[in-house]
Formats: sequence, C-alpha cells, structure tokens
Amino acid sequence: MVSRNKGFENLTAGYLFPEVAKRRKAYQEKHPEAKIISLGIGNTTEPLTSHITKAMVDYAAGLGTEAGYSGYGDEQGLTELRERIASVLYKGMASADEVFISDGAKCDIARIQTLFGPDVEIAVQDPAYPVYVDGSVIVGAAGKDDGKGGRKGVTYLPCTAENGFFPDLSKVKENSLIYFCSPNNPTGVASSREQLKKLVDCALEKGCIIIFDSAYFSFIRDSSLPKTIYEIEGARKCAIEINSFSKLAGFTGVRLGWSVVPSDLKYADGSSVKQDWNRVMTTLFNGASNIAQRGGLAALDEEGMKETKSLVDYYLGNAALMKKALSGQNFASAGVKVYYTGDSPYLWVMFPGYKSWDIFDKILDECKIVTTPGSGFGPAGEGYLRFSSFGHRRDVEEACARLSALKL
Repeated sequence: MVSRNKGFENLTAGYLFPEVAKRRKAYQEKHPEAKIISLGIGNTTEPLTSHITKAMVDYAAGLGTEAGYSGYGDEQGLTELRERIASVLYKGMASADEVFISDGAKCDIARIQTLFGPDVEIAVQDPAYPVYVDGSVIVGAAGKDDGKGGRKGVTYLPCTAENGFFPDLSKVKENSLIYFCSPNNPTGVASSREQLKKLVDCALEKGCIIIFDSAYFSFIRDSSLPKTIYEIEGARKCAIEINSFSKLAGFTGVRLGWSVVPSDLKYADGSSVKQDWNRVMTTLFNGASNIAQRGGLAALDEEGMKETKSLVDYYLGNAALMKKALSGQNFASAGVKVYYTGDSPYLWVMFPGYKSWDIFDKILDECKIVTTPGSGFGPAGEGYLRFSSFGHRRDVEEACARLSALKL
C-alpha cells in the first residue's frame, strides 16, 4: 500500500478554528435556546458594497452572452488587476509582473511552501496564524508537538507585552523562512517602520526570506505605520508579501488575494524565486475566478476605495465598542489586560489565572459568546483570548452588554 505523508502524522488532531466550531456546536446542542454571538473567527459579516457588487453582477451576466463569455484566464491573474494593484497599492515599490493573483492569502501561504521544500529552517512569530506552522508540518519542514505547545524544528519568536509584541530577532537561524504578520493576527499589533527595518536587516544579514502577511493592511489608520514590507529599504531582496481582498473588501467567501514576489529575490544559488513561483502558479493553480477579479478591480478604483474604507471603518467601530466593554470595572478589577491599538480588527486580551480554553468555555457558558483561545496561536498565546470585531453592530452591542456582566 502507498504510505501516508508523514507530515499529516505530525499534525495535532484538529485545526484551531474547526475545534472552536466543534465546541460551539456541542454547546448549542445542549442549550438549543441560547443565542450565541460569535466574536471568534475573522469572518466578515457585512454585505459587499454596491459598486463592487455591480461590477461582479454585470460581468457574470455577460458570461451568458457570446460577446461576454470568457473561459480560462492567465494563471497569474488578469493583467489589468495586476497593474492596478501595483499602481494603487505599491506605487513604484513593485511592478505588475511581480504581482500574482490568487484565491486568497491562506492558499498562497500554503502554496508558497512548495518553493522551499522540507529542509528549510522555519521561524515564526509566537503567537501567529496557525497555517504558518501547520503548513510547514505538512510539507515536512516542521515536526511533532514538542510537548510545550510548539513544534519541533520551528524557532518561535515570542511577541509578548513585555517586548511590545515585537520579537527578539537574534534567535532567528541563518537561511530561515521568517513568517511575519503586520498588523498581526492574533495580537492586532502593527509593527513600526523601525521594527520592520530591523526585520529586513536581520533577513539580509542571515540569508533569510520573509513571508510577510499583510492581509490586514487596510485596518491601519496610523499614517506613520507601514502598510507593506516594501516601504522598507532592502525588502525587495528578502521578502515575499502575501495579501488579500478578504478583509479589504469583505471577500472572505468570494475568494481573491495576491502575492508579490520581487525580481530581486534570489535563492542561495542565485536563481530566481519569482520564476519558480510563476511555475507553481501555472502548474498547481489555474487562476482566480474571473468574476471575483472584476470585483477586485472595482474595489481598487476611486469609488471602490471609498466604499472599502467605510466598510473597514465599520469593523473598527465595533472594535472600539469592544475595547470599552473589556476595559470595564469587572475586567479591570480582575487584572484583565486589553491590548488594542486601533489598527486591527482584533483585540488581544489576557486573563490572569486562566488557561485559554478555560476562559473560552467560561465566556461561552456565561455570556453565550464565542471567542478564539490564544493558545491555539502558539505557546505565547496561553492565557489570552482573541476577540474579533467582525460582526453586525447589533450583535456586538449585545455582546458588550453581556461581557459587562461577566463575573471573574
């Protein structure tokens, strides 16, 4: 018989978010009358904006005509969309031929690992989005559970309150892939220009490549904070950027993202990373939906950008309400710490004396609210919960009222 990929043997029983969903389902079955509010996964809730919707509807309708029908497109994406991303979001920092359109950031992060194989060193922020580590386990670049909440073969870079949620980069090994997210999921912290310069300098000095996840860039409201790694000198020689329309335009179900792989980026032997990424995208991928790409084009024109800013502002308004509720007297008197800067959809909240899953269960049971346990994002997340601001305003307001009555 054919042997199983050993990477799957090394995975834990379940991915974080399905486990959250499993516990919610089990609670709902025991308490069918409960109105559960989700502040857990980062799934957008508000309708797509009118300008973007019209662009997709009009294009879809055209597919029913001989003149408007289109079949396969270029695997790298619609040329016009690649050009618009380069000109609107990167403005001279990347060219259209370095932009590759995809079906989402998570998919790109998984595919990008095929470029480097099982022998590459892995360094990752701790806490961090689980796919960085789990994807590395599947391809064989990371191993079994180390018994401490982490994985063998992974260098964890703790991002804690004590270090301002920016890691000690001296721990990074030479020739590593460094997974880095800003604004960070789950802590919500957006790194400063000075911090990202340290990251780039570290990568250049140690021969590393940064996989820079900027899926939440549209939430940054502090104009001093970089929205792309390519604002930092030297980044084109050491960084791949992964991005998405999911949070920018609410495309979590539409599925559309992009990656930027600079022509300057080389392997140790001097060969082109971009050339190999082009091969991956043309061999293992068949192009993003033509309908979704028309929505992406609309999201990046003048009217679309006004709409997406308004949409993101809505979720930031939710976050502000949640921060106020979580800073209430019942939380403050229990020593609860709320970390939120206003540049992210997530609040990172520490509950002294509780394990992450224990406080998750308590809030689910007493408040009928679903959150995300911090320990699921890495060892440094133990004792924390991530609260998501993705929700209808009425539900967020109700959740805030319930949280204000929680006894800790």
